[in-house]
Amino acid sequence: MSALLTSPPSTGAGECDCASPRREMFPPSRRDFVSVTLGEGGGYGQQRRPSCWRKWKQLSRLQRSIVLFLLVLLLFGGLAFYPGLSAHWGAEEHGGEEKQPFVIEVKSHGMPVLPEPPSEVGQRRGSRKRGPSVLQNRSPPTGNSSEARPRKVEEGGGGKPLVSWRGAVIEAEQANDPDAKEKEKAVVSEGPSAPQLAETRLEAVREAFRHAWKGYKDFAWGHDELKPVSKSFSEWFGLGLTLIDALDTMWILGLKKEFEEARQWVSKELSFNKNVDVNLFETTIRILGGLLSTYHLTGDSLFLEKAKDVGSRLMPAFSTPSKIPYSDVNIGKGTAHPPRWTSDSTVAEVTSIQLEFRELSRLSGDPQYQAAVMEVMRQVHQLEGKHDGLVPMFINTNSGQFTHVGVYTLGARADSYYEYLLKQWIQGGKKETELLEDYLLAVEGVRKNLLKKSSPHGLTFVGERSHGHFSPKMDHLVCFLPGTLALGAHHGLPPDHMELAQQLMETCYQMYAQMETGLSPEIVHFSMQASSLQDVEVKLADRHNLLRPETVESLFYLYRFTKDKKYQAWGWEILQSFNKYTRVDTGGYTSINNVRDPNSPSPRDKMESFFLGETLKYFYLLFSEDPNLIDLDKYVFNTEAHALPIWPQTD
Repeated sequence: MSALLTSPPSTGAGECDCASPRREMFPPSRRDFVSVTLGEGGGYGQQRRPSCWRKWKQLSRLQRSIVLFLLVLLLFGGLAFYPGLSAHWGAEEHGGEEKQPFVIEVKSHGMPVLPEPPSEVGQRRGSRKRGPSVLQNRSPPTGNSSEARPRKVEEGGGGKPLVSWRGAVIEAEQANDPDAKEKEKAVVSEGPSAPQLAETRLEAVREAFRHAWKGYKDFAWGHDELKPVSKSFSEWFGLGLTLIDALDTMWILGLKKEFEEARQWVSKELSFNKNVDVNLFETTIRILGGLLSTYHLTGDSLFLEKAKDVGSRLMPAFSTPSKIPYSDVNIGKGTAHPPRWTSDSTVAEVTSIQLEFRELSRLSGDPQYQAAVMEVMRQVHQLEGKHDGLVPMFINTNSGQFTHVGVYTLGARADSYYEYLLKQWIQGGKKETELLEDYLLAVEGVRKNLLKKSSPHGLTFVGERSHGHFSPKMDHLVCFLPGTLALGAHHGLPPDHMELAQQLMETCYQMYAQMETGLSPEIVHFSMQASSLQDVEVKLADRHNLLRPETVESLFYLYRFTKDKKYQAWGWEILQSFNKYTRVDTGGYTSINNVRDPNSPSPRDKMESFFLGETLKYFYLLFSEDPNLIDLDKYVFNTEAHALPIWPQTD
């Protein structure tokens, strides 16, 4: 860590007079009781003590009893209203076991850990309960249990082909306490000021990025992804995926040295003239989106020229009978094709490339890019097979029709379709009413068909529906939804969208807080049985964590629009858990196999590019108090957290 924090400065003598109420518990024969309690200002001189003692003895027994009663009453009143102070005194009486606030600890493995402010420490230890008291208990970690072990809860394939979706390998088939906010604000926090705390957290994110970047630079420079445990790399497209994905993150974090190193590589080494198949969707959101965003933030034409180059090389994907694009493109040969096992593309893939291609047309003056992607949206808008605005997961590139009709999810293969409906409407200046209509209809479809509450604690969650049957399965990917709903409400959509966003945000946080590592699994199943003891079950195959950004993304939006500090506190907890269980000493962060086993989380030896492109970027934006740092009235993020401008009204 580049900056060390120290404890707050000690107070003056007069302040100490009021900060030692434990002394009032002693009998009046103690001289220190008299000097501390009755002394005025900072007067601790010996010559004042006999005089004070004589005055005390001159009081009648009734007067002394009244004074003592009032002092005891003040003491217990203070304990009742300032639980953080009582926890601090309790630690002193038990040998000072409580951590000294705001001093960096260095663990045995050498990783700096920034402690939380006292108000949050109190929250972690249950001093400010926000749910039923029974839920504050933590069960011992048992890495093999299939039931969740709550840490904190608030009310509230055999033989089938596999595909990759946002880093996951999957089968190809397929009531809050109303006074909680006021209580949160009422807590008196000792320690650094709000700006100091914000800078501490921002520096923690910058340090995490530098550590991840060190691993990438040392062991994977110019390659797609770092394998931090084996100190090597993996190649997906051979286009420096992590480096390009991280460009605008470095710019936003102010890491000028690292940015300049990466820019030199882009200038001298990056070439798209390669005989390689790339995925249209992933290349668009990570590479095209990353280059466009970096161009807008820096004004450097190098990135725009590279964006034009790769964008033109992706266009053969749209040469299909239906104009629904193929999933794969050879950017060197100029050919495209569907996956080997099917002629389908996923709905999310073909409907989540619009922001980038539309912006490329605006910047280049070439309308072909926008025309191609808006033809896709036009067709999807009028297709049959939707259910209350919800779309199936697959679409055929030959017929242009939905396939696997009857299966509806906001998870993998469909998620960003809904996100891009709203964001295209925002990007275009809120003029394209069909996009808005489809988005609003989809939100109501979610409410009607997929929204349920768990048992026994009533967490609001989004499940899945398959041919009329509801499944209480929720992907971590669905945690994009609270942020999207909040963004829509900010741009004038119904206020109840924000209410739903806050409920779902609580659930997404609990997917982290209830795990022994403090990290969310890839998929959870919610209990809906009245007799259930736990809300969440995690199956053995779903316990991995890929360093995903969706929950942190939504925390950013909720904090930006509500300024409720609890969202920053939740994000701080998650960042500490990433540091504790996924950080590799030699550089980099790794995905893990088991979020239920803190003793052996089992590293997967892979750092996805979106950890630098999205997760750490959203952490930084969450902890920043600057509303102009990516102004959400001027920019809209693509689904890889790359900022693109909202078009001027004259466009």
